[in-house]
Amino acid sequence: MAASSASATSVSTTALESKRSWADRIGMPHALRWGFLGLLVFMIGDGVESGYLSTFLLDRGLDQGQIGLLFTLYGVAAGVAAWASGALSDLWDPRRVMILGLVLWVSFQVVLLSVALPSMDYTLLLVCYGLRGLGYPLFAYGFLVWIAASTPSNRLGSAVGWFWFAFTGGLPTLGSLLASATIPAVGAFNTLWMALGLVILGGLIVLTTVRERSGFSRLAPEGEKPVATLASSLTILWRNPKVGMGAAVRAINTASQFGFLVFLPVFFTREIGFQLSEWLQILSVVFLTNIFFNLIFGIVGDKFGWRNTIAIFGGIGCAITTLAFYYVPLAAGPNLLVAMAVGAAYGATLAGFVPLSALMPSLAPEHKGAAMSALNFGAGMSVFLGPLIVTLFLSLVGVGGVMWIFAGLYVLSAVLTWQLKLPSAAPRHADAGSTY
Repeated sequence: MAASSASATSVSTTALESKRSWADRIGMPHALRWGFLGLLVFMIGDGVESGYLSTFLLDRGLDQGQIGLLFTLYGVAAGVAAWASGALSDLWDPRRVMILGLVLWVSFQVVLLSVALPSMDYTLLLVCYGLRGLGYPLFAYGFLVWIAASTPSNRLGSAVGWFWFAFTGGLPTLGSLLASATIPAVGAFNTLWMALGLVILGGLIVLTTVRERSGFSRLAPEGEKPVATLASSLTILWRNPKVGMGAAVRAINTASQFGFLVFLPVFFTREIGFQLSEWLQILSVVFLTNIFFNLIFGIVGDKFGWRNTIAIFGGIGCAITTLAFYYVPLAAGPNLLVAMAVGAAYGATLAGFVPLSALMPSLAPEHKGAAMSALNFGAGMSVFLGPLIVTLFLSLVGVGGVMWIFAGLYVLSAVLTWQLKLPSAAPRHADAGSTY
């Protein structure tokens, strides 16, 4: 009987395995598979400008301070929208949040390209570019909430790895690579129009192909009032201090990335001596490395422990590679291969924070939507924090001093991460090697 039972179990397991789709086998939720493709295309469009917009505006008459303020305002809008993506998903549903993000991005991009940039009216640029910052977080992080709501916890690390693979695959990896090819061919301004088409295409792919039902329903409990739902998405930051610390870690995670986009294009082209096309290639290598390590650290996090991965590979790793990204090119000069190598190291360690997207909802298992709002708020605030640091300190301490500030923040993120012990109800593998 025992042998027969074991045989039946083996047959059942084999049959179950054969029913798994290609997406399931690589850790991607099958029901959301086309959503990852749509997100990638959307983020390529959003990321086209990332490697050259600061130099483009500088050449059109804006100074570094005006550009820093423009990027900072964009970051404020992104921070608000990132928080709202979780809060509104609780209140409405993730899919409706994504639609809102798509509409906002497209609407303000059209005004930006047809009126604000041709006239170079700085006030109008602030308004249009700032409000366009509401668009991509609602779309992208709305999809992240959808993933968290529909994926089992034991596969969540891999699923969010695929999210960040698609996200950073577009912004700025393939976006910058595409810009390096299209700017010589059609010009910088027409490249921005092309980006608009890619955003529309990516949005339509997601919204017309993904039918997983969690994304069509509000995530907050039935009967919970709208004001209480929205308030919970904010008050969880201090009601659950670990969630607040996790949001701070997430803000630090990509603060340097968005800060770098303000001043490193100028540093690498005007001080180190690279051509703009070479800088865009360096940036593409940075984030091409990052997208693959997003997948690797999603899997590593499930095995090695989410906290361990974030603190060691993310926090400490980024502190080291951030400084290397400044000092090595400064010493080596315009050596493309050397710059690509240190940039790739930075991109790899930046992915060490990927398990945070699995850790955060596990810190508040009874309030996952609110916890994801906090995570997304931190992600959005990084878009604001990075340019703000550059705006405040670049003229005071120079490029090297700003790099040390970012490195110090990464060390702080590692310290904070070690405080994020999970409640006893959370999956054990998430906090490997720790006590509750």
